[in-house]
Amino acid sequence: MIIVVMGVSGSGKTTIGRKLAERLSIPFHDADDYHSVANKDKMANGNPLSDADRLPWLEELGNLLLEWNSDKGTVLACSALKESYRAILNSKLEDIKWVYLYGSKEVLKSRIEKRLGHFMKIEMLDSQIGALEPPDYGYHFPVTDTPDAIVESFVRTLQVN
Repeated sequence: MIIVVMGVSGSGKTTIGRKLAERLSIPFHDADDYHSVANKDKMANGNPLSDADRLPWLEELGNLLLEWNSDKGTVLACSALKESYRAILNSKLEDIKWVYLYGSKEVLKSRIEKRLGHFMKIEMLDSQIGALEPPDYGYHFPVTDTPDAIVESFVRTLQVN
């Protein structure tokens, strides 16, 4: 099973992803770990990535999802802001379960301000919100729900389907 937890910076992708992976006893991966040094430097300097910057990263992630799926599956935390980005990931593997975390700019901003040592700066939030194309599929959860509540709600949904 492949689950991608998506949303803009500050939405809780990593927190939810780790808890979900633990709950389901499958590995967790953070897509941020697969960005090139150049991409991380660009974002750390407050510059949004272009589609061209993201393309090699998304293609690598798509290949990794295919590999991980042939093993135990995985939970991947990945912004996947645009439908075209999600299509690249889906092109390798069609049965991805998408978890979309959404929230107000104020809540997201306050969360980002509390993070220490992350390369994604608060100045990037506006560009991410501007680029976001919310999916009309998958499982949608407000970031104001607790991480445990989101994980349990998602797991219950999996058991029903």
